[in-house]
Amino acid sequence: MRKFILDTDWWTDCDDAVAVRLLCNAHRRKEIELLGIDINACMPYSIASLDVFTRDCGVEVPLGLDHSAVGFAGRPPYQEHLAKVRKPERTNADVPDGIAFYTQLLGQADDASVEILSIGFTQVLAGLLGQPGGRDLVTRKVSHLWIMAGKWDEPRGREYNFYKNELTRRSGAELCAAWPTPITFLGYEVGESVKTGGQLPDGDLLKQVMTDHGSVNGRSSWDPMLALLAVTGDPEQAGYRCVYGYAQVDETDGSNRFREDPNGPHRYVVKLHDDAYYADAVNARLIYSAASASFART
Repeated sequence: MRKFILDTDWWTDCDDAVAVRLLCNAHRRKEIELLGIDINACMPYSIASLDVFTRDCGVEVPLGLDHSAVGFAGRPPYQEHLAKVRKPERTNADVPDGIAFYTQLLGQADDASVEILSIGFTQVLAGLLGQPGGRDLVTRKVSHLWIMAGKWDEPRGREYNFYKNELTRRSGAELCAAWPTPITFLGYEVGESVKTGGQLPDGDLLKQVMTDHGSVNGRSSWDPMLALLAVTGDPEQAGYRCVYGYAQVDETDGSNRFREDPNGPHRYVVKLHDDAYYADAVNARLIYSAASASFART
């Protein structure tokens, strides 16, 4: 069974929650094993809300948090609301820092057995490479990095996960230059026009998240499309073609560029179908936990 670690900002947007639901459902169906989730933006209810949400999905996994990422300020209403649906079993103070979290999970894994999904900021992953033995650990344990970041349909694109601030710009540049495994990018242009999560039943916590965000009728699908692509594992089977080469991020302004090379270690995906194809594929995977979650709400 393929094994994944999710790295998410779990911040102010709601497409992260759609992606988490999709991954939890894949875990419960035994399509994948979700080893853990790291949050790379730190707010008061970060871990409490994710703890409640994943348990409501019927999944209990280790959690980590970049405790230093307080510069990503905000108080998204969905986090506070989730934390009060039932008493969380973990809060920010109860989980390890992101780099220690990865070091522990990867250290326990077999060689070349872990795939990482990144649907947020990249400073934890870049920071892991800078730790003593970190690059070697990633090289030995990680087989692939799937990442929602960049805008690849322009010669010089810009996308939030890279350009948000000085830290994200620098870490994005470091990641593209130094990450030692193959990388698949799903860019802003892929998910922006695909709306998902708007067909959820009343009482579903994911619908509450969507409502709190103001997206009860659906939200752009950057993160869930990346999650589904990674779970599928084969871009062609998932409905994409790939462009291979070398990705670069400018550390001064966060813009991204791509130099095509059929032998390059990086690739970005291009849609082969209309938006409804991808929306239907994501939406079909969201209901399983809502109907049969094993953790009772209080």
